Amino acid sequence: MRKLSDCTVLVVDDAETNIDILVDILGDEYEVAVAMDGESTLTHVSEEPPDLILLDIMMPGMDGYAVCRSLKADKKSRHIPIIFVTAMTEVKDEVEGLSLGAVDYITKPVSPPIVKARVRTHLKLKLVREELSVLLEKTLGGGIKMLTELLTIVNPKAFSRSVRMKRLVESMASDLALKGMW
Repeated sequence: MRKLSDCTVLVVDDAETNIDILVDILGDEYEVAVAMDGESTLTHVSEEPPDLILLDIMMPGMDGYAVCRSLKADKKSRHIPIIFVTAMTEVKDEVEGLSLGAVDYITKPVSPPIVKARVRTHLKLKLVREELSVLLEKTLGGGIKMLTELLTIVNPKAFSRSVRMKRLVESMASDLALKGMW
């Protein structure tokens, strides 16, 4: 199982001061990467997907909402937890961010203990989901293998049908971007 200290957090903000604050808060516990606009965020995520993203909303060009929409629409990045870190304090702004798929919303000026606690919580949840996914895959894979071997002996005709079913399941798994499916 991966440790929290092995996780990477991507901080996205167009103000260097805000980036410096978040790097100071999180830098001792996690690897912290930085992006200063929406386009570079998307490039960074496609090249080196982080474990979690702290995303400002108000940025020139592509704002944080657009970045979140784009990341959640992509099969390769939709699983990355996004926490909005913003000066926008209206309830409607928070609702908008959460409805786009963000897992949390922190308002500026940030409280270091709150940032640390929320980042830690969402990284722990991500690591547990990853571990459960691996466990489920192994369990299902072993069960399917045993049933398939039994089926080849008991009913070869049904086995050929199961091979076709396996192809359908693999196709669905591919569409859902599930890795290493049995």
